[in-house]
Order: sequence, then C-alpha cells, then structure tokens
Amino acid sequence: MLLHNGNRITNNKYIEEETMRQGLLPSSRRSRGGRVLSVAAGALAVLLGAGVAAGPARAEGAGQKPASDIRLPPALTFTAYDTGSSGFNIAVAVGQMLKKNYGVDLRVLPAGNDVARFAPMKAGRAQMAAGGIGSYFAQEGVLEFAVKEWGPQPLRVALAVIDCNALSIGVAADAGVKQLADLRGKRVGVVVGAPALNQGTFSIMAFAGLTPQDVKLVEFSGYGAMWKGVVNNEIDAAFASTISGQAREAESSPRGLVWPPAPASDAAGWERLRRIAPYFYPHKTTCGAGIARGETIELPAYPYPIFLAYASQPKELVEGVTAAMIRHFDEYRDAAPGAAGLDLKRQKLTWVLPYHDGAVAAFRAAGVWTDEHERHNQRLVARQETLARAWKAFLDSSPPDDREVFRKAWMQARAKALAEAGMDVVFTD
Repeated sequence: MLLHNGNRITNNKYIEEETMRQGLLPSSRRSRGGRVLSVAAGALAVLLGAGVAAGPARAEGAGQKPASDIRLPPALTFTAYDTGSSGFNIAVAVGQMLKKNYGVDLRVLPAGNDVARFAPMKAGRAQMAAGGIGSYFAQEGVLEFAVKEWGPQPLRVALAVIDCNALSIGVAADAGVKQLADLRGKRVGVVVGAPALNQGTFSIMAFAGLTPQDVKLVEFSGYGAMWKGVVNNEIDAAFASTISGQAREAESSPRGLVWPPAPASDAAGWERLRRIAPYFYPHKTTCGAGIARGETIELPAYPYPIFLAYASQPKELVEGVTAAMIRHFDEYRDAAPGAAGLDLKRQKLTWVLPYHDGAVAAFRAAGVWTDEHERHNQRLVARQETLARAWKAFLDSSPPDDREVFRKAWMQARAKALAEAGMDVVFTD
C-alpha cells in the first residue's frame, strides 16, 4: 500500500486533489480542440515527499535509505506528460515508492510535448522522463527533432509500461468497417502539426495495403477535436489508445466504436506497417472502449509511458532506479492506472530503443537479460552512434539556416549515413 500523509494513492482523483491542495497543480491552457498547448518545463513541479524544490535537479550524494544494495541520491527529477495523464500518475506512484523505501524526494515536471519533456534532461535539470513514442523520433533525429537545436538524441530505456491496451485506429461502428482494408474511401482524421500521431495512422493503414490517397483525410487542430469529429459524424476513423477517454466517449455515443484487427499471423501486413513505424508490435489487447470483458483483439501497440534517460546518466543511478522499480513493484502496481504494465515479466527487451547500461545491470541481476538481448541492444547502440556521427558531420558542413532547407538536407545526410552502414532508413523525408 502506498501512503501519502496517511492517504492511500489509488487513483487519479486523489493525485489531482492532493496537488491542488498543496497549490502545486500547474496551470495550462487548452486550444479549442482540447489539446494542452504548453507547460513550461521550469514551471511549478510536483515534489513527492517533503516540500517543493525550486532549483535544478540534484543527482549527487547519498540519500536516506535502508541497508540495501540499491544506491540513490536524495533528490531526483523526472519529466512526464501533463498532470492527470497516465504517464504523470505512474511517475507519481513510483515517486511515492522511492520516498517510502529510499528517502528520495522525486519531483515530476509535467510538459505538453516531447521537446518540453526532453529539454530538462538535455539541460541536466532532470535525470529521467516518463515519455512516449516521441523518444523514438528523438533517437532518429526526425520530425520535431530534425532541427539544429536537437538532432539525434542518445536516449536509453529503463522500464516501460506494457499493459492490456493497444494503440490503433478506432472506427465508428456504424461505418461498416470490419477489417482495416474496409477503410478504403472512408473519412480518416489527422491532426495538423502532429506528425507522430499521423505516422501511427498511416502505418496502420499500410497494414492493409492502403495509402493516404486511398482514404479521405480530414484535418483537425487537435487530438480531442479529431475524436469529437468521430462522435459528430465528421469522420469515420481516428488513431487512439483503446483506454483513452476520447475512445470511451465515442463508444458511448450513438455511433459506437470498433477496432479492426491487425493479426500477427499476417506477416506481409506487419512488414508494411513496420516499414513506416517499426516501434509497433502485435499485441493481444483485452481492455478498452469497444472491447467486451473477456474479448481479445490483436492490435498494434507500443509501450507508454517509457521511463528513460540519456546514455550519459550514471550507470549506478539508472540501475538503482530500475532495481527499485523491480523490487518494489507490488507496492505501486495498483497505485495508478497502467502501473501494472511495469511488471518485469511484461518488458519487451528487444525493441527499437536500446536499454541503458544501468537498466541492463538491473536486468542481469534479476536473471532476465540474455545474450540475445545483449546482441540486439548493441545493434541499437551502434545505430545511435551512426546517427551521432552523421549529425556531427552534417553540422560541420555549415548547413543552411532556413529551417525547412536545413531539415531536408539533414534527412538526406541521415539517409545516406544509415544506408552506408547497412541500417534501415525508415524516415526518408
């Protein structure tokens, strides 16, 4: 049981009430589509434990801890999605566990986008993030990271949530879509300025051999507005997590909601999907809107949130955090929706992002890291090193200042470097 001032942390409502009571709930502004626009990375943070620390994150020294082989500093800072998100709430639950067992004060910096989540880590003000699939785009130096200020980022995983849900294309039940191929000619939502979200949509369409030209794309200003479009019969399909509030709203509307399957047995379909989005994997999905109790649907999925750090973070620190999350899993597994997905048994140890050396040490100690995992991990590390060399060479070539011209030139240099190394390019523009 996790306690905070005698109260058990069991749901989002308590977390939000407690942060509001302490005056720590950061203000945010929403667009008409409901999407959180920004939360300054250096703004108010929730400090789990005693008080609020206003200065830079500290990661040195020895914290209060019981006699243990796990060594952690007295204070840590993580970044996460916005307050109230599952990523934020899971980070809160982990922080309560660290405080209880190791005397660590963990503050969580909420941020509305991937750049804002990774910037404090890049600047050394945060040690880890509870991030999303943007971590893969950051590794690759593409989309919003294909700019001079960023480029490829050497991010490494500690643990990730793999739960009963999936992330796929949900379709209004009255649209008559049974299989993904039935999306041909249907109205499919996309979000302006959200290339990562749209990448997921197009990759799942590719599973059925469809391209954007095979459907009627309808643009929206935000994710929430897009799903309102499903409810209001402006579109027929959109990308979402099966457990998102937007999907549940669509399910309860007169239109209803279904999830066309992407069975693992369709090898050709999965090859097409992964050519666009290699971070997806087939998942036996058992929970979410439009999924009956006891029903299983094979759908695409990827982990969320992903606890990760820069490769430069000390091995001992990441090993300590990872080992603590493994050792005390039963203490926080029910403290926030989705936290049970951090179970060591659910980890996908051969994914598209490499694991941090500290996490690998924790996995070895737990007896789950194999030679196959190590070989796969080293291939991913080699990919990051190839991208880092390509980025340095590109910057040394005095690239143009214009952002779009810069992006296109970098994408060409990136593709050339990966191809010469015999690695998949994935993103061509």
